[in-house]
Amino acid sequence: MSHDSHLVESEIDSESVFKGALLDVRRDRVRLPDGKESVREYIVHPGAVVILAFLDDGSLLFERQFRYPLRRVFLELPAGKIDPGEAILDTAQRELLEETGYVAAAWEYLGVMHPCIGYSDERIEIFAARGLHKAGEMQLDHNEFLEVVTLTPQAARQAVWEGRITDAKTISALFWLDKP
Repeated sequence: MSHDSHLVESEIDSESVFKGALLDVRRDRVRLPDGKESVREYIVHPGAVVILAFLDDGSLLFERQFRYPLRRVFLELPAGKIDPGEAILDTAQRELLEETGYVAAAWEYLGVMHPCIGYSDERIEIFAARGLHKAGEMQLDHNEFLEVVTLTPQAARQAVWEGRITDAKTISALFWLDKP
């Protein structure tokens, strides 16, 4: 955006500090808007999806899953990483089936959120899935363990207010429940 040019930093050079299976940690030297130089460290992430999966009674599918970095179980909406070259709708459909055993008759793209703008380029694409039906068992990855639970939208909002849901992608997606 041309009216933001006085805020834009430009890359001078970039180096990979660590490249793993999921994350690429980068250190860039940048030119600041005032002409001075600084360093920016950040994580390059392939992106992900999150799904508001509505059962016929209006309740939502949630997952309880242990998240190692914080060493605790979180209550969150179905979600997953975008594979290289994969369309985001394909990711959403794949993740819903793999993690819950459900498929949806109708899909709606809602928007995107950026969970960690200070240190990552990650984006999470938000979808709503309706007309769910059980298509079989969960197809979890060999290192993935989770439980599927259901909550009404009201109960999900209450869980946020009570601190039982603290996951940013879930909170952001739940915000879409109030879309006019």
